[in-house]
Amino acid sequence: MVLFNIFVILTGLLYIAVLELSKNMIIGWVVGILATIALLLYRNVFYKKIGSKKNTLLAFLIFAIILVLNLFLTRPPVKRVPAVDNRNPDVTEVVEVEQGQLTGVYNKDHSARVYAGIPYAKPPVGELRFKEPQKADGWDGVRAFDHFGPRAMQTQGSVFYDSLSHILGWHDYQVKFGDEYTEEVSEDCLYLNVFTPGDDRAELLPVIFYVHGGSLTTGHSSYSEYRGENLAAKGVVFVDFAYRLGVFGYYAADDLKAESPNGTTGNYGLLDQVAALQWVYDNIEAFGGDKNKITIAGESAGASSVNALCVSPLTEGLFRYAIAESSGIVAKEPFHTFRYYEDAVATGDEVRDEFGVSSSAELRNIPATELVKTHTQNSSMTVDGYAITEQPYLTYERGANHEQALLNGFNAKEADAFLLGTEATRENYEDLIAEDMPEYGDDMAEVVPWDLPQRDQSFIVDAKGEAKGALNTAYSAMWFSYSHYVWNNYMVSQNRPAYEYYFTKTNNILSNYHAGELPYAYGNLWRHPGLYKDEDYKLSEIMQSYWVNFAYNGDPNGYLLNPDGSSSEEILPVWEKREAGQDQLLELGAQIKMTDDPNLEIYKVIDEFMETRESN
Repeated sequence: MVLFNIFVILTGLLYIAVLELSKNMIIGWVVGILATIALLLYRNVFYKKIGSKKNTLLAFLIFAIILVLNLFLTRPPVKRVPAVDNRNPDVTEVVEVEQGQLTGVYNKDHSARVYAGIPYAKPPVGELRFKEPQKADGWDGVRAFDHFGPRAMQTQGSVFYDSLSHILGWHDYQVKFGDEYTEEVSEDCLYLNVFTPGDDRAELLPVIFYVHGGSLTTGHSSYSEYRGENLAAKGVVFVDFAYRLGVFGYYAADDLKAESPNGTTGNYGLLDQVAALQWVYDNIEAFGGDKNKITIAGESAGASSVNALCVSPLTEGLFRYAIAESSGIVAKEPFHTFRYYEDAVATGDEVRDEFGVSSSAELRNIPATELVKTHTQNSSMTVDGYAITEQPYLTYERGANHEQALLNGFNAKEADAFLLGTEATRENYEDLIAEDMPEYGDDMAEVVPWDLPQRDQSFIVDAKGEAKGALNTAYSAMWFSYSHYVWNNYMVSQNRPAYEYYFTKTNNILSNYHAGELPYAYGNLWRHPGLYKDEDYKLSEIMQSYWVNFAYNGDPNGYLLNPDGSSSEEILPVWEKREAGQDQLLELGAQIKMTDDPNLEIYKVIDEFMETRESN
């Protein structure tokens, strides 16, 4: 009996853990606990009266059926994410924009106001799929904007496995009530969020317009690591938003180009970004923002998008400065998030073949939930002649890019997480390099030898191999940091201010891997209690101050800012701008200091490779 009880209790506890990781509704917990108690009562109270092997097997069968049905019937509902974490938040005063009147909500300590889920364009559904974004409709009365809009249409993994990844990978999983739901995902996704200080300021404030990353295939504007409450409290207006992704955002076809009044195709997600930026320019003064002091910012594919916004003729005059974290598309032939138009159209042909249609008009009839399952890769922008008129590097060579100043940089371990499934050995190392740099694997191996030490961290699922440290180093430079090297050099040649960082800070969560700098720069370490130390919070305050100072005047240097945006008496470590003869970076780590770029020799090899590529 003791073993029976132990088995049932352990089964019940394991089942509750599965319910928690799957975010099932609380009623599911109640049913699971009651079913466990019922089985224990049967064995310990009623067995002497009605017990038998047959009845015990039947009881186990009923128990198992209840658990399975309960797991299915109490699945988490689909909801939109609340704009702030505090329940029943106070409502803001009424704000009036072009579309109508609206309210937002205050965060818990009233240090920030959040206006979430404001439509900046019409839903791109039905006949508007694969078309330029259209001006948003207005509304009557006062609308409450207290929840983030849905994620753009994208594939979704299991909630259970996502929870496990936060336990094993990020180490930031929290058991809490109120998160028993999954975030809405919809083709109707063109919504933005505005974060402002909790109190009115005497003058209009600079604006940071943030483009989220995610390889142009995933991502969402409600992500906690770049919410803008803390930055807003420091004296800026922060805006982020959703835009079309994957096949919905970057599908290209000649018949769409022909039907477009602008002769465009393939850059619908980028055009959404332009539309959001235009909306901000037109309406941000209602929130206390200065339309003439907009800084565009982004990380990963968001940084590539920032680079695209810098060269697009559609954005001229809409912003001043640019912040780009861990990507760009200014190389002669970018390694990712950009492709030649011919390749984009060829992929579009594959999409139609996959779904058995002959035209893009027919493709509009495919349900979004089916179209999102395409096996093709639609994760790149292209030269469409409208949003982007030439290879981006050519725009920079002409000095026709729009940003007046640049703050940008990269992390120590950019590529590591993307190469977890790749085993890198002494034998295959050069071939793995040659996959992205044909005929240059041996040249790279001379600069980055295969026997570099392994990194100081690895994950359980890492395929490793004796050359894995070298492969991670090479690809971190190729995929991520090389674009910043090129971008900064162009800015120097144009006599425009450019400030480059190198993020090396380690911690128990994202560390200095790709995206590890985000919660530091945007002030969201507090969302992960126990995982960051005092030195991390200090670094975050410094980085936020750099970012806000830059938004004010195109120079990150100055004083450390207090939480309310006022200047403290502490001067920030000097961040030297890039100039001819000054190619050092600001290391953001356990120490904050100017340091040499660790990848300069690697860049020389990539430069040689780029010289062999033909411009299309």
